Amino acid sequence: MKSFEYAEPRTEEEALEFLQEDGGTAVVLAGGTDLVGLLKKMVVRPDRVVNIMEVDAFKEIRPLSDGGLAVGAAVTLDELLASVHMADYPGVLDAIHGINSMQLQCQGTLGGELLRRPQCWYFRRDGELLDGERVEQGDNRYHAIFGNQGPAKFVSASRIAPCLVAMGAQARIRSLDGERWCSVADLYQIPRRREQRETTLAAGELVTHIVLPPAADMQTATYEVRASVGPDMPLAAAAAALRFAGGRVAEARIVMGQVAPIPWPADAAANFLAGRVVDEETAAEAGRLAVAQATPLSHNEYKVQLAATSVRRAVLRAAGLDTGGF
Repeated sequence: MKSFEYAEPRTEEEALEFLQEDGGTAVVLAGGTDLVGLLKKMVVRPDRVVNIMEVDAFKEIRPLSDGGLAVGAAVTLDELLASVHMADYPGVLDAIHGINSMQLQCQGTLGGELLRRPQCWYFRRDGELLDGERVEQGDNRYHAIFGNQGPAKFVSASRIAPCLVAMGAQARIRSLDGERWCSVADLYQIPRRREQRETTLAAGELVTHIVLPPAADMQTATYEVRASVGPDMPLAAAAAALRFAGGRVAEARIVMGQVAPIPWPADAAANFLAGRVVDEETAAEAGRLAVAQATPLSHNEYKVQLAATSVRRAVLRAAGLDTGGF
């Protein structure tokens, strides 16, 4: 592990000051469930590590006047599970329960989970994020089946992001230059050049809070297809956010996870559901439409069927129906 400075700010402004690079590199430490491993393997080699877990403002879960919910980036996953305010957001809780590790839930944070670095083993071995040729010629069984035409073949690692994107959640981002807001969807990008990363955060920027919209009559669910019941990453996942009127879908948003370098919207599936009653047949057709444009690599065609299944079961779960899964 490379030696580095360690900073433990107590306020938001102190955290932002410590994140200023001054010719070096600074990274954020929250729960450390992802960063510590990257530091040990020297995939990430910062000059300064900034621990934000002592900043009280980043640890709040605060109801808003419009019925929404502001959640600090340093709120741990088990705190989200225990919060009475999260009862209206079952899709987020589904994803946290899926992690299925008491240690990861206790230590991992909302911000850290959203900004988890790709699990791609090529990246984890030598830090190379964009090596499309090596991925195409090598073992790519866990890589992208959408958005993989360029050099980025990894999949977005966040398990909570698909549901937050489907819900239309917003992120508050701070730097010493000020504050900006963006949708959680816009936190992610498919990098095309080596100087780009998988997020749109600039140097010195920090995600401080995530704002969940009012749940109102929105019904959400996340469904993951996993190889085991342990904490391993899912093979494919989907989140659905549905609004009903008169027993039919008035509005639908579906976002797939673990299938593309960003949380991948399944717009064709969502558009199909609008105006329809959700049942096994319509959910299955939504799953089929969601993967119709998939472009699997040489060893991951199996993920197409898994992604379709995750969409079908996420839709059924959001509608309060039996998924038929385990």
